[in-house]
Amino acid sequence: MAKATIVIVEDDAIVGADIQNTLERLGYDAPAIAVSAEEALKRIEEIQPDLVVMDIILQGEMDGIDAAAEIHTRSNIRVVYLTAYMDEERLRRAKAAGPFAYIPKPFEEKELASTIEKALSKTQRES
Repeated sequence: MAKATIVIVEDDAIVGADIQNTLERLGYDAPAIAVSAEEALKRIEEIQPDLVVMDIILQGEMDGIDAAAEIHTRSNIRVVYLTAYMDEERLRRAKAAGPFAYIPKPFEEKELASTIEKALSKTQRES
């Protein structure tokens, strides 16, 4: 079975590299770290990943919620939010964008692994 491909969207280089290292240690292919929503949409279109791990607060015109909503309209690729901050307005917007799950930062490797497995399993069942 091929390794699942996951695109990371994180504007903090250190956190992005940590997520990438964790995913690769867990056996996933994590070929790209996008630092903005706009870059994420381009990379997702190029790579066609199985899953996206998305920070909510990003630099640029769009935030992670906007990007997740756009991904949801363009494809069946699931989005898992990984965020340090979620106020009520962001939570309302985030729910409307249809993410698979939210993982708080700093993340626990076991929680990340479990959430990703559930998202990928659900995607496979629906295919």
